[in-house]
Amino acid sequence: MAESELTPKFAPFLGMGGIAVAMIFGSMGAAYGTAKAGIGIAGVGTFRPDLIMKSLIPVVMAGIIAVYALVVAVLIAGDMNPPPQQHYSLFAGFMHLACGFSVGLTGLAAGYAIGIIGDAGVRSFMSQSRIFVGMVLMLIFAEVLGLYGLIVALILNSKSSG
Repeated sequence: MAESELTPKFAPFLGMGGIAVAMIFGSMGAAYGTAKAGIGIAGVGTFRPDLIMKSLIPVVMAGIIAVYALVVAVLIAGDMNPPPQQHYSLFAGFMHLACGFSVGLTGLAAGYAIGIIGDAGVRSFMSQSRIFVGMVLMLIFAEVLGLYGLIVALILNSKSSG
């Protein structure tokens, strides 16, 4: 089957771009959240080592952001095959690029928010234990930003197949 206007040779590049964007930005968000919250945990650990296990919640939540990006990247990669087996359409390429941006940029925002909340939250938790529930609630609301991006990316990915 010859190349057509709807299946140009560069269309898979857009899908690969979606994979890259999802993983790069999602991992950047997770790394920032982990690093920023880890700084706060290190500060808490020097004064109150008994609080370290409870203070690890922001780090775990930041790591989940990268899992969202990984799920979308694997789904996009699963929709791609070499040219003799599949002609990848321009529509699918742009949809997969949108999937990557959706989960990647929301993951970056969520990781940034988790890092800031986690750092300030665990430092406050060291002084006042009643802040813990509020910190966890704020972390949940920050995490849900990444979840929204995952949901949109999954919907877009399901539409890309036709």
